[in-house]
Amino acid sequence: MKAALYARYSSDNQRDASIEDQLRICRARAEREGWTIIDSYTDRAISGASLLRPGVQELIADGLKRRFDVILTESLDRLSRDQEDIAGLYKRMRFADVSIVTLSEGEVSELHIGLKGTMGALFLKDLADKTRRGLRGRVEMGRSGGGLCFGYDVVRTANPDERGEREINPTEATVVRRIFRDYLAGQSSRTIALTLNEEGVAGPQGKEWGPSTIHGNPKRGTGILNNELYIGRLVWNRLRYMKDPDTGRRVSRPNPESEWVVHEVPDLRIVDQSIWDEVKARQASLAFDTTGDSGNPMNDRRRPKHLLGGLIKCGCCGGGYSLISKDLLGCSTARNKGTCSNRMNIRRDALEASILNGLRKHLMEPELFKEFCAEFTREVNRLRIERGADLVGWQKEFERADRELDKMVDAILQGYPPLKLKDKAEKLEARKAELAELLANADEPPPLLHPNMAHVYQDRVGKLCENLQRKEDRAPAVEVLRSLIEQVTLMPDNGNWRSSCAAI
Repeated sequence: MKAALYARYSSDNQRDASIEDQLRICRARAEREGWTIIDSYTDRAISGASLLRPGVQELIADGLKRRFDVILTESLDRLSRDQEDIAGLYKRMRFADVSIVTLSEGEVSELHIGLKGTMGALFLKDLADKTRRGLRGRVEMGRSGGGLCFGYDVVRTANPDERGEREINPTEATVVRRIFRDYLAGQSSRTIALTLNEEGVAGPQGKEWGPSTIHGNPKRGTGILNNELYIGRLVWNRLRYMKDPDTGRRVSRPNPESEWVVHEVPDLRIVDQSIWDEVKARQASLAFDTTGDSGNPMNDRRRPKHLLGGLIKCGCCGGGYSLISKDLLGCSTARNKGTCSNRMNIRRDALEASILNGLRKHLMEPELFKEFCAEFTREVNRLRIERGADLVGWQKEFERADRELDKMVDAILQGYPPLKLKDKAEKLEARKAELAELLANADEPPPLLHPNMAHVYQDRVGKLCENLQRKEDRAPAVEVLRSLIEQVTLMPDNGNWRSSCAAI
């Protein structure tokens, strides 16, 4: 009788020699039975929860070709722990007149398939429940529930009770803050990803950056911009993962918020709360509802191709203006439907220059200047309060570090082993020196009112228009200027143009 041997182990933590041990005892059994071993099939470090394994797939294919008469393995759960999979494998091998023999159960029958299949499925469920229970306990202590997170390093320790601790990675944290700032400056996730890749900045796990890595899915909490750990809030069990029975791929499903485990970890905060809130507000403004019936929901989210794109209307028919060539704008209704008599065109750059000049004059009106002064004062006061809070916080932390060092000196004098305090003392000394430098170099808080307010306002209005000419500043400048314009109406008047701009 011709026999095929199969061996598998499921975890990277198990020994590779486990395969050889299984094959050795299977060979001994085959020799006692007088079977001829045709081939052996193996799967290393692959779970038995699915049949999508190269070794077992090759075994099934050869079995259907009747290359052997019997499959010999250590136990039935080596082949699979899934009820559906083991039943299907048994049915196919029985059709091919191939029997299955295990060292534990003997020759496998329908009874074994029912009982062992159920036991294997229960084992997997019990193992998953115990794993989740252990992870939940770790998360509730403020530690990692598994997986790497960009911006942090895992603290390595030999003590199993202390595993899961994380600390901020300064280099990666700087990249995270930069992504948040660039997004608030009007850059898209695609632009941010391209820039980081061009500069050679390594992404999560050393891979290249992609747009989805940055914007992710706000509802699922994925992506750099949605990771609440960056504001010192550890959220676990937001998603559950299941294997697709057809493809074997892991698929995520959102859990109800009542099942989330949330723990505050303020020492892991990377992003200021104000910046986080502004990013969430921008994400909300750009979000779209896929349940609406307004056609393609992405139409309203497309970035304008030019400064006034979507804002220009025809004074004759009320239709929109669009580019009819590289630099010329024309009435879309007149060209696409022929129901408008306005066939005049206008150069895009000439129209933009005219609107910007008018807008610059509009922004210099007394009422708007008064509003700027009020907003400027509020912002300066906010910065003054924050700067003052920083100085107070640094001073208190400096004094606290000084007291901790004094306590360590007293403990050493009283006989406490110095080596046990060495690492902590070095960290405190380093932090104390850092705080001393911050306090020594701290600037004075800004004055309540700028002494040259009118010139500041005039300069900022001028720079807003000038920034349109610089590639790195164009995106935020376009967003600001478009927010000031509600509509531009063009009306032909004896071969000339009469335009009006409705400012917000």
